[in-house]
Amino acid sequence: MRTGTTARSIAVTGAALLALTACGGGDEDGGTTDAGGDTGGGEKQVNVYGTDGNMGNALGESFTTEGALAGMRGTTPLTDLGTEFQERLLAVDPNLQDFNYSAETYDAIIISALASVLAGSTVPTEFAPYINGVTFGGEACDSFSSCLDIINAGGNPDYDGVSGPLSFTEPGEPAQASFGILEFGQDNALDEGQTTFEISGDEGNAATDEGPAPAAPGTTSTDPLVIGTLLPLTGNLAFLGPPEVAGARLAVQEINEAGGVLGQEVQLIEGDSGDASTDTASQTVDRLLQQNVDVIVGAASSGVSLTVIDAITRAGVVQFSPANTSDQFTTYNDNGLYFRTAPPDTLQARALSDLIINDGNNTVGIMALNDPYGTGLMENTVANLEAAGLSADSIETLTYDPQAANFDAEVQQMVEFNPDAIVVIGFEESARIIEALNAEGIGPARS
Repeated sequence: MRTGTTARSIAVTGAALLALTACGGGDEDGGTTDAGGDTGGGEKQVNVYGTDGNMGNALGESFTTEGALAGMRGTTPLTDLGTEFQERLLAVDPNLQDFNYSAETYDAIIISALASVLAGSTVPTEFAPYINGVTFGGEACDSFSSCLDIINAGGNPDYDGVSGPLSFTEPGEPAQASFGILEFGQDNALDEGQTTFEISGDEGNAATDEGPAPAAPGTTSTDPLVIGTLLPLTGNLAFLGPPEVAGARLAVQEINEAGGVLGQEVQLIEGDSGDASTDTASQTVDRLLQQNVDVIVGAASSGVSLTVIDAITRAGVVQFSPANTSDQFTTYNDNGLYFRTAPPDTLQARALSDLIINDGNNTVGIMALNDPYGTGLMENTVANLEAAGLSADSIETLTYDPQAANFDAEVQQMVEFNPDAIVVIGFEESARIIEALNAEGIGPARS
């Protein structure tokens, strides 16, 4: 699947090092920056990178000083959504500021619905074995209605998702994925003109088992497919909630406009995941299970999913995350009921390390949120940086408590290490870390 993917607006970053100053070019006395980060005027310019947990316009809203984030770059699972899909999302929620994980949420529901049609059943344990096969082999299609036409004609659909290449592996996750390389502008908002795309992973690693023989075309059911959502309406990932909710609503709307699943309209029951510091997710899962949902779409946080995955899968319900990236899920004992459209950290780490290396950095400090997402992405990034040629002593890592009163000790550790680049892997607390880095003269802002 996706043999033409790499032609879709993808530019692998190979630009020279971005050595940012107050003017975005040379330093104040006219020096220039070489690939090691030293300027002709003697001031070392540190490059700051983020990842999907903080590379959104919501981060910029925490800053009032112009240029506080200017030039900060980072990676996030993202494909070139195009204006048409964004307009469909905006019709659902006109107030969207970001589109992160909207497509992954949309695709999770489309795939679930197609699997249910292929199985001729809305029973989760009966349609789950078809989920992987929806994403590879067969005849290519890119919408629920076009895939449904293939099924009704007795064919085998190969759904090419809005979120980029899918081609699920045996554990139910993308074998390859598209990542956006994003950059903040002087106004502390993402500069869309600077966004490029990179494919990471190998489609050849996709599974080969497409599931049992499909049900006869035209099979109907008296039970509707019920989708529950476990998405961050509150907590430190609440900025991801609106695009994910819009993606879920759009998918259900378009499925029902195409005739629904097995003769019934799909039902959507929404719920809040909160974050890992609360029991909101457990309460929501209990409620959704009592309402007999067939699929729970979420959570966004890997840490939150780890607190509820057993309750969901042991109940015989499919869990389908649009944003979990921890590689713990690849081998998790999930009874064959956990899937994700978000790529595992092993893929994002490749894209992130490529960005760092291509920018010419020789020493790298990594500050990571102490949870499965943060530590997993950090460890995989370190492995990729070392594979690219950086020595172990040229990389400094630390984890932090997102609930800490301040991050002075962690920032001081970065000051003492004096790296060419600093990577911040976190959520909303990243704003306080970056403020502290700026105060020490090693953040994105330049005086």
